[in-house]
Amino acid sequence: MKAFPLMHNNITREDIDALIAFLDTMPRLTQGDKVRAFEQAWSQYLGVKHSIYVNSGASANWISIAAFKHLYGSGGEIIVPPLTWVSDISSVISHGFKPVFVDIDPRHLGMQEDKILAAITEDTRAVFLTYVQGFNALSDRLIEELAKRGIPLLEDVCESHGATHKGKKLGSFGLLSNFSYYFAHHMSTIEGGMVSTDSDEVYQCLRMLRSHGMLREADDEGMKRKLEQQHADLSPDFIFMYPSNNFRGTELGGVLGLSQLPRLEANNALRNSNLRLFLELINPQLYRVDYRLEGCSNYAFPLVLQKPDLALRDRLESLMRKQRIEFRRGNAGGGNQMRQPYLQGIIKDQLYLEYPEVEHIHFFGYYIGNYPALQQSEVRKLCNLLNQLK
Repeated sequence: MKAFPLMHNNITREDIDALIAFLDTMPRLTQGDKVRAFEQAWSQYLGVKHSIYVNSGASANWISIAAFKHLYGSGGEIIVPPLTWVSDISSVISHGFKPVFVDIDPRHLGMQEDKILAAITEDTRAVFLTYVQGFNALSDRLIEELAKRGIPLLEDVCESHGATHKGKKLGSFGLLSNFSYYFAHHMSTIEGGMVSTDSDEVYQCLRMLRSHGMLREADDEGMKRKLEQQHADLSPDFIFMYPSNNFRGTELGGVLGLSQLPRLEANNALRNSNLRLFLELINPQLYRVDYRLEGCSNYAFPLVLQKPDLALRDRLESLMRKQRIEFRRGNAGGGNQMRQPYLQGIIKDQLYLEYPEVEHIHFFGYYIGNYPALQQSEVRKLCNLLNQLK
């Protein structure tokens, strides 16, 4: 057992009791009423019209880009961050779009606003913005410029549940947004994810893509009747409108989501309080402390060395292992995605060298655990240990 794990007690006794009570009713466990209730509760919380629950955040990424392709056309470029999870980039590639990378802003770890706007060309189809570790990477200027240029914003909020921009929740600004309920995230349905949107057309497409691309999964009856008539040679139960797979979640995920959602805001307040104390106490001579905290919903403590010193980095890792501090180097997704083997032959060789900010995070940045059960006395002890680095 780590003295300072990345996550602790994200599934509580209250959640287990809710599952037991549900199972005692001998329910049908496949996607049903509990999933629908969770989708409705999440939409209300986020401030959007529609939400679709799926079996993982990666599945949310996949069907989001699939829906974008089927409704808005394939080909062209999507601007993406180099600091994100692999499924964001792989979804873009899998659906025939070219990823165009933009370096990050060290104050919020998301893509730099000026570089996003500079990267837009006549081939740009969308901007896929990841909010890293709960930081808000949006700005009014970015929102306004994308709208003026007719470039859709796609939001990855997988590790930033409840974060805001100007008081409005991230995930409610773009054409669609993705969330993950993986075990270590702000909320957990063990695995699971969500896609949210205000677009009725996108919503119907997502409903079908979630379940093998089947028309019967749409709930727009007028649209269904029209398409059934167009495909009268097929059984209405088996009209596959899109090439897709099974991304459905289960009722157990719905139960857990409904149990956890009422605690989310209070838990986020605890996380943010811990973050402020952490940044106050760690040594600013050793570690970066200048982060954009407005609208933040912290996922994990950012631990980034000020200087690119490999020997110092190795001593830091040795210290953390000795003190049983669980960590992940490279921050979100293991650092600079452009260094990963799956992009070989897709992007220019050694393109990563042109992105100094994410390169620093790749080699000298970490995240370590922050969670609601973490006591401020433990935060103080953690900082005392990290400040021993010489």
